[in-house]
Amino acid sequence: MFLRLAQQHRQFVKDLVMNLQALATVLENRGYLASCYTCGSQMNSASFMVSLGDNHLIRFLVSDYGITWTEMRDDRELMKLEGAEAISQLQDLANLVKYHIEPSPSGREQSKASVRQMHVS
Repeated sequence: MFLRLAQQHRQFVKDLVMNLQALATVLENRGYLASCYTCGSQMNSASFMVSLGDNHLIRFLVSDYGITWTEMRDDRELMKLEGAEAISQLQDLANLVKYHIEPSPSGREQSKASVRQMHVS
């Protein structure tokens, strides 16, 4: 039973890493500064980052050891979540793509606020 659960967890992490890579690519194509780095070819960990402008940065780390979402502004940590809560925050970023919200030099924060408002509705 535990070997099966360990294998399922490894597959879950691999799927999450692949989705983070895709999200980074799409966000980058939409004009956001985004990246996703992995260690090695086994896809068992990743570091995902996206800049929402005005010194507003999202960092998402995933590995066999845990999952962390950190939101920062002006190099100060605003929010840090782990596990399922961290994964849920990725939906806000996915909504940037889904609703075709484009960044602008002065409007990136407005776009983020719009996404949060849509997420609450």
